[in-house]
This record gives sequence, structure tokens and C-alpha cells, in this order.
Amino acid sequence: MDLLTPELGLFFWTLLAFLAVFFILKKFAWGIILKSLTERETGIAESIAAADRVRKEMSELKNENEKLMAQAREERTAMLKEAKDTRDRIVNEAKDAAKAEANKIVADANQQIQQQKMAAMTEVKNEIGKLAVEVAEKILRQQLSGVDAQSAYAELISENAKLN
Repeated sequence: MDLLTPELGLFFWTLLAFLAVFFILKKFAWGIILKSLTERETGIAESIAAADRVRKEMSELKNENEKLMAQAREERTAMLKEAKDTRDRIVNEAKDAAKAEANKIVADANQQIQQQKMAAMTEVKNEIGKLAVEVAEKILRQQLSGVDAQSAYAELISENAKLN
């Protein structure tokens, strides 16, 4: 039972030691502890505010990126449509020109000998081949320029994303 009930002297000295340590800590350490806790609380609040700002900026950047991507898709679609229309127009003009030239050659060929007829047909085929190569070259240049522009834009976006 003696272990459970301390003597009055032990209780007094324990209380005196506790109060001495308490007052020393209160005088020298309490202010520093409160100051560091306040600084930490302020730092955490600032970090949360900064994270919210960054989250909002990222959301705005994402929305802007989506708008730019939609605009780029629309421009790409318009460019492809324009290229297709140009290709069709050039092909039709080439066909019309080729038909007119063929009719002229046929009319002349009827008046000339068989050998001149064969030479004229070879010349028409070469002309059509050159026109087809030129048309294909123009179409490929337009389509490739669109892809290059899209690649350059994708690189610009990735560089900006790395900076943020």
C-alpha cells in the first residue's frame, strides 16, 4: 500500500520540481514554441492558397488548351477541305485540258500518218503524268505543312507545360 500513496515530502518536491520546470519552460520556450507553431500554420495556409491558385491556373490553361485544340482541329478540317477542293478543281481542269488536247491531237492524227499519231499519244501521256505529279506534289506539300504546323504547336505546348 505504501507504493500507491506517496509521502507528503515526495509529493511536495515533485510538485516543486514540476512547477520550476513549468515556469522555466513558460518563460524561455513557450513563446518560441507558439511562434514556430504560428509560422508553421501560416506557411501551411500559404501553401494551400498557392496550391489553389496553381490548380485554378492549371484549370484555365487546360480550358485554353482545349479551345486551342478545337480551333486547330477546325483549321485542319478547313485546310483539308480546301486542299480537296483545289485537288478536285485541278484534276478537273487537267482532265478538261487533256481532253481538249486529245481531241486536237486526234483531229491532227487523222490527217497525218500512223507514226505521228503514236508520237502525239506518247506526248499526251507524258503531259498527263507531269500534271498528275505536280498535282500530287502540291497536295502533299499542303498536307505536310499542316502536320508540321501541328507538330510545332504540340512542341510549344509541351515546353510551356514543363515550365509550369
